[in-house]
Amino acid sequence: MLTRRHIRVKVMQSLYTVGQTQSDNLDKEEKFLLFSIDQMYDLFLINLQLLVEIKKHAAEFLTKSQKKYLATSEEKNPNTKFIDNEVLTWLENNVELKEKIERKKMNCWELDSEYVTLLWEAIKESEIYADYMSTKLSSFKEDKEFVLDIFKEVIAPNEKLYDYFEDKRLTWVDDLPLVNTAIVKMLRKAKASHDEQKSLPELYKDEDDKKFAIDIFRKTVLNGDTFNKEIDGKTPNWDQDRIAELDKAIIKMAICEFVKFPSIPVKVTINEYLEIAKEYSTPKSSIFINGILDKLSKEYQKNGKLNKVGRGLM
Repeated sequence: MLTRRHIRVKVMQSLYTVGQTQSDNLDKEEKFLLFSIDQMYDLFLINLQLLVEIKKHAAEFLTKSQKKYLATSEEKNPNTKFIDNEVLTWLENNVELKEKIERKKMNCWELDSEYVTLLWEAIKESEIYADYMSTKLSSFKEDKEFVLDIFKEVIAPNEKLYDYFEDKRLTWVDDLPLVNTAIVKMLRKAKASHDEQKSLPELYKDEDDKKFAIDIFRKTVLNGDTFNKEIDGKTPNWDQDRIAELDKAIIKMAICEFVKFPSIPVKVTINEYLEIAKEYSTPKSSIFINGILDKLSKEYQKNGKLNKVGRGLM
């Protein structure tokens, strides 16, 4: 589920916290980093379960409407297109999702069912829903596009849901964009046969990615003073104290990749951290950071500090 960029962002956030708190307990901070990454997966599962609970709520709504004493013709013979949606049905029947939710004892939508109701009402009021429900028959492609649209346009941007997640766990606010991207990516890959959709994506693609998270965090912290000296002189118009803490974390992580990770190409490192800076730092930070990293990479290449292994890694 996590990409290397997601991992870099989580490490950057942890390094920023270490810089703010001046913590010197590396083991404790590493455990918190891994814990916060694990919590991202919980948020991922909870959001998938939310889609399932909205489907269940819609089904209950139709059943109650049919049982009304003075039910209308439309209520007696409702359009079941939403509750028959193939993608939502796949999620509802996904054994792995059920098992993980039960194992982690995640019952937030039972305890806070008002958010399920709130989102169901928001979906019903949307043009996306009206267009989808205008016909009774649909294809898998239409079902998938509909779920993607309501997630992106109705559920993910909902401010009350955002506030709810913030109250549940403060770190989730920073994780939401990453988790929402992962959910959209997973839904886009859904196939009509579901042959390739028997299991949910794992948190880490492989053990190398988890090791990367630990290594870049530890190596950046342990070499922090050395990397600070590397930055000196590359910012003639800036004192170290004037460089934003977040920018400093980004620059030090990039330096760490330059000199401590032989298999990561220089261009990949620079591009990744520039994109992260554009999303998480000030508007001009990416230009500032690009200037420093460009100078450092050329200097390291000249004096043999890069030590990159493999073709095309410079």
